[in-house]
Amino acid sequence: MSSHNGSELHVLCSSGQLFLQPLWDRLRTWEALIQSPFFPVFFSITIYVGFCLPFVVLDVLCPWVPALRRYKIHPDFSPSAWQLLPCLGQTLYQHVVFVFPMTLLHWAASPALLPPEAPELLQLVRHVVLCLLLFDTEFFVWHVLHHKVPWLYRTFHKMHHQNSAPFALATQYMSVGELFSLGFFDTMNVLLLQCHPLTVLTFHVVNIWLSVEDHSGYDFPWSTHKLVPFGWYGGVEHHDLHHSQFTCNFAPYFTHWDKILGTLRSARAK
Repeated sequence: MSSHNGSELHVLCSSGQLFLQPLWDRLRTWEALIQSPFFPVFFSITIYVGFCLPFVVLDVLCPWVPALRRYKIHPDFSPSAWQLLPCLGQTLYQHVVFVFPMTLLHWAASPALLPPEAPELLQLVRHVVLCLLLFDTEFFVWHVLHHKVPWLYRTFHKMHHQNSAPFALATQYMSVGELFSLGFFDTMNVLLLQCHPLTVLTFHVVNIWLSVEDHSGYDFPWSTHKLVPFGWYGGVEHHDLHHSQFTCNFAPYFTHWDKILGTLRSARAK
């Protein structure tokens, strides 16, 4: 019986690996680009801007399309060009001036070869979820400290709160210290779990999307917090409330830490 179950598990894992293998083989044809020191910056900026642009278009259309306002948390607010451009410029500047030299040093110190085998599908999903839970915990602690200690707030976190009504391009409008803190958490988590490179890319895509969605200012029927059951995920309303009140909803994604420490506040309560 146990041998039969073990065989079924082996077949399931093999099927999961075969499912991702064509995608991984296709990505490995770009191995020279993926292994270059330019790729992390190129990948991060491309994914980030790509996720932000649809919301920027919605913000431009919103004053002219009243139907969009029903999904907007602040229906009378649309970011101006003078708010959007500094946020985009800050992101580009920090990635070129600060992130790229760090990736260049990492590339020179420990160049890595891409494995020929793809990860198993279940393993990829498990590692992405674990990375999100670890990041959520680490950022929660970091976030609470930076709101409770005035010097930390002024020095590292105040810049991110300059926009009380968030919008997509304000997601990465932050100090260099905050940017490196979040990058450190991301890097350590994937190293701790020994994630496959495809898992690392997937995690970064998911993490960037969730961050942008949380700051987008739009609450759609298909928003992530409406897809995750039991109120486990906070979402855009959850994070928007943090930007307006400062004393609640410190976790970036999930709600369990705010529930445990009594800092969870719902939009309905507001």
